Amino acid sequence: MKVNKEAKIGIILFLLPALILFIAFFLFPVFYVGVMSLFDWNGISNATFAGVENYKDIFSDRVFWTSIRNNIIWAVAHVCLQVPMALMMALILAKKPKFWKFFRTVYFFPQVISGIAIASMWSAVFNSEFGLLNGLLRLVGLDSLAKNWLGTPSTAFPCVLIYGLFYIGYYMVIMMAGITGIDQEYYEAAKIDGASRLQMDFHITIPLIKYSIMTCTTLAAVFGLRTFEQVFLLTNGGPANRTSVVVLYLYNQMKDNNYGGANAASVMLVLVGAVVIVTIRKLFTLKKD
Repeated sequence: MKVNKEAKIGIILFLLPALILFIAFFLFPVFYVGVMSLFDWNGISNATFAGVENYKDIFSDRVFWTSIRNNIIWAVAHVCLQVPMALMMALILAKKPKFWKFFRTVYFFPQVISGIAIASMWSAVFNSEFGLLNGLLRLVGLDSLAKNWLGTPSTAFPCVLIYGLFYIGYYMVIMMAGITGIDQEYYEAAKIDGASRLQMDFHITIPLIKYSIMTCTTLAAVFGLRTFEQVFLLTNGGPANRTSVVVLYLYNQMKDNNYGGANAASVMLVLVGAVVIVTIRKLFTLKKD
């Protein structure tokens, strides 16, 4: 179908504001960071061209690679644990069992609470002196297992990671919206053929909300890669940088007035994020609809 000239102009005019905002607040900042990553700059004096020296510096920094590894673990944990849990809750609550609205609210509740408040709560849970976890261990006679959970290298990162796995409400709501949009005729036909609820979930519901699942998977991976506040509030990257993540790494670089290194780390995070997003989209589009 051919589009006349007036319609084309109308389409351009409708897209122009969004395009301008996209260029101004995404493309230009990314381009600027990429350019400034090639300069040695302390944020105050004139920047001097350094070429790839900033990249050499961060690539030779063990903390940077630890941060990259931790971010990848965060992303994988979010995708492999958060998304399946959210899907399971969406499948259950979409059937509208008793008190389903109450449970939908409960699971979404962490999304609307301040991250600082939740971090303070988990900090109290893992506190070595008066923490709930150590208190429970001592209560059941397992005093030997009580420890400084956030201060011990072997347990600090798992503890911080657990804190982030309870944010499933956002993905659950997205998937529930997708489920409610499915035509009920599919289920009625499946009932006539004698299909069970489990079979309908696996052969009707999940395939038909494929793109909702892809959206949630992409968001979970991106949120995992950009993790900051949980680590910053609970451990600040410690002990011995075992829980450091890339955003915290570049934050510390900026705090040390090494803006060139911070920009280089930012570019690497953008590239890793782009690779992850493209990979997820490829995996979900391997089979043609």
